[in-house]
Amino acid sequence: MSSDAGPRVGEVSPTEAWKILETDTGARLVDVRTRAEWGYVGVPDLSEIGQTLICVEWAVYPEMSINPRFAEAVMEELGDERPGRLLFICRSGKRSLAAARAMAEHLASRGEKAECLSVAEGFEGDLDPHGHRSCLNGWKFRGLAWRQS
Repeated sequence: MSSDAGPRVGEVSPTEAWKILETDTGARLVDVRTRAEWGYVGVPDLSEIGQTLICVEWAVYPEMSINPRFAEAVMEELGDERPGRLLFICRSGKRSLAAARAMAEHLASRGEKAECLSVAEGFEGDLDPHGHRSCLNGWKFRGLAWRQS
């Protein structure tokens, strides 16, 4: 018997996330980083695969307090659309995992369901030995499309 409470979420690599978004028209990518990160670091560019990125802060900058309206804001961005898969991305994969769990719980509380997946490695990936990101792993390191916003 499992001791886990609530709906389960999964993780996919950045490359797997791209393939899902490219082949599954019922999937959406939600960037949960902060406005500052979107502006200064850039965002995934999904235009070549006909997808539109959804940007909703999981933690609000500069306090980095959890956005109490996160799930509702994602639902508002989706409008009447109910994707079968929601993928969440942050800088390195930690916030996106928490956001995916929160969204799965929110949907379950409404009697709705979607596969919620965190993009492991995130947009910039882990720090290298010199304290730099995008050098070891992550969306940008993997050569996936992105743009400065």
